[in-house]
Amino acid sequence: MLREEFRGYNLSIFQKDLLAGLTVAAVALPLALAFGIASGADAAAGLVTAILSGVIIGGLAGGSFQVSGPTGAMSAVLIVVASRFGLQGMWITGLIAGLIVLIVGVFKLGRVISFIPSNVITGFTSGIAIIIFVGQIDNFLGVKTKVAEGAFGGLLAPESALAKLLNYINGGFQPNLQTILIGGVVIATMFLLPKSVTKRVPGSLIGLVLATLMTVALNFNVPVIGEIPRTIILDQRLSLATLGQVNIGALITPALSVAALGAIESLLCGAVCSKATGRPMDGDQELIAQGVGNIIIPFFGGVPATAAIARSSVGIASGGQTRMVSIIHSVILLLSAFVLAPLISRVPLAALAGVLMVTAIRMNEWAEIRWMFTHGFKSAIAAFLITMIATAALDLTQAIVIGVALSAVMFISRISAIEIAVKDVDAQMLKERGHDLGDVDPEVRVAYVTGPMFFAATSAFRRAFAGNLPKHALILSMRGVPALDTSGLELIEEIQERLKKQEARLFIAAVQPAVREMLDRAGLTHEIGPDHFFWSADQAIVEAHRNYRIERSDNEFEN
Repeated sequence: MLREEFRGYNLSIFQKDLLAGLTVAAVALPLALAFGIASGADAAAGLVTAILSGVIIGGLAGGSFQVSGPTGAMSAVLIVVASRFGLQGMWITGLIAGLIVLIVGVFKLGRVISFIPSNVITGFTSGIAIIIFVGQIDNFLGVKTKVAEGAFGGLLAPESALAKLLNYINGGFQPNLQTILIGGVVIATMFLLPKSVTKRVPGSLIGLVLATLMTVALNFNVPVIGEIPRTIILDQRLSLATLGQVNIGALITPALSVAALGAIESLLCGAVCSKATGRPMDGDQELIAQGVGNIIIPFFGGVPATAAIARSSVGIASGGQTRMVSIIHSVILLLSAFVLAPLISRVPLAALAGVLMVTAIRMNEWAEIRWMFTHGFKSAIAAFLITMIATAALDLTQAIVIGVALSAVMFISRISAIEIAVKDVDAQMLKERGHDLGDVDPEVRVAYVTGPMFFAATSAFRRAFAGNLPKHALILSMRGVPALDTSGLELIEEIQERLKKQEARLFIAAVQPAVREMLDRAGLTHEIGPDHFFWSADQAIVEAHRNYRIERSDNEFEN
C-alpha cells in the first residue's frame, strides 16, 4: 500500500502535502485544545494527542487521507469516564480500548461495525453533539454548577447532558457577562465569516485570536487555559505502576464503548474520504493503526484518538496527496507547542467553549436528518430519536448497548418480512402453457416463497399453511429464499409430514445452493426425495400432474 502511495513521489507532491499539512494544523490546533479540556483532561493533553496520533496513526493508517486526533464524539465519552474514574482510569480505558481495536483489526473483524444502521449512527452523533454543547455551558457562562443526584427520580444519569440541562433550568447561578461576551465573539466569528476567508484561515482560529486579544486589551478576569508544557511527555500520564491501583474490571465496559466509537468514527471517516478522493482504504489496517496509536498515547498523557472527518476533509480539499499531510500537521502542532505556548496559555476557556458549541451544532448530520423526516421513514426516525435521547439522557455505554440492540431488532424485523404467494394450478392452465396431460386435474398448489426462512419468519409461514393443504401436491418455489436455519428446516419437515399423512406429495423448486446444502445436511432431501427437486416451478407442476396420472392409472389397473 505504501509503495503504491509513494510511487513517483517528488518535490511537487511534497509541496502540496506541505500546504495541506499547514492548513490541517491550523484547523486542528483550536480543536485539539478544546477537545483536550472537553475530555476531562487539559488543553496540553489534547495537543499531545493530536501530535502523536498524526504521526503514529497517520503513518500506519489504512488510507492516505486519514488524519486522526482528539474528537468531539470521543470527548463526550471520556468526560464521563474521567469524572468517575479519574485521569488514570481514563488512560487505562484508552489503553484497553486500543487493545480491543487492534485485535478487531488483526482478525479482520472491521466489517462488523458496518452492520450498525446509518440512522442509529446519526442518532449517536446528534446525542453526542448535545453532550458536547451542554458540557460547555458552564465555561460559556463562567459558572461552576453541580448536578443534583436523582434527576427525574434517578432515571437520568447524573453526568448526562439532559440532567445538566435540567440543572440550568432550575437556576441558582450567576452568569459572567465577560465570558458570555468572549464566547459570543467566537461563535459569531465562526458563523458569520464568509467562506472566502475561512477557506484560507479557519474561523475557529480567527475567533480564538480575537477573543484572546479582547481579553488582554480589556483586562478581563476570566478562566484561561493555563500553562502549556513545552514537551510531548506530560507530567500527568499513564504509568505501569498505577495499573494495579485501578479496578480494571470496572473499566471494561467504558473501554468497549470507547473502542466501538473509535472504530465506527474511523471507518466512517475513511468511507467518506475514500468516496471523495476515489482512493481506497483498508479498513482492517486502519483499525490496527488506531489500536497501536491508542495503546501508546496514554503513556504520554494524551487522550484516546480517532480519525476525524473535519481534519481529513480539510487535508483533501487543500490538495493533500499522501499520509505526509497527517505527519506534517503533527510537526506544525509540535512547533506550535514550543513556540506559541505562552500565547496559547492565555486563551480563555469561554473562547474554547464557543468553538465546541459551534462544532457540536455542525457535527449533526443535518442533510440525513432532514432526508429522514422529509420522506417520513418512521422506523428510521424512531431509531434516530431513541438513540439520540438515550445518548443524551443515559450513560453513553448504556446508549451504545441500546443502539446496537435497536440495530439488531431493526435488522431482524426487516429480514423476517417473508412473503408467501399461494396459487392453485389446474389442467387448463397447463394446456395454455403447452402441457396437455390428458383428462387429469389433480389438486396442485404452488407456494412462491420470498425471504429468508428462519426463526423470525415461522409465524408468517405457519399462517400461510394454517388451512387445508392440497389433496395431491404442494410445490414450494424457493428461488427467493437466500437462507434457511433450523427453524426453517423444521417448518418444511412439518409440511412434509402433514402431506405424507394425507398421501400427498411435496415438491421443491428453484432452491439456491446454500439452502440445498442445509436440506441435504438435515436429511430432508432424502426424505422428500431427490427426484422431487426441480429447477423451476413449471417443471415441478408438470411432474406433479404426471405423477398423479401415473398413480391413477396404476390404481385403475389394480382394480
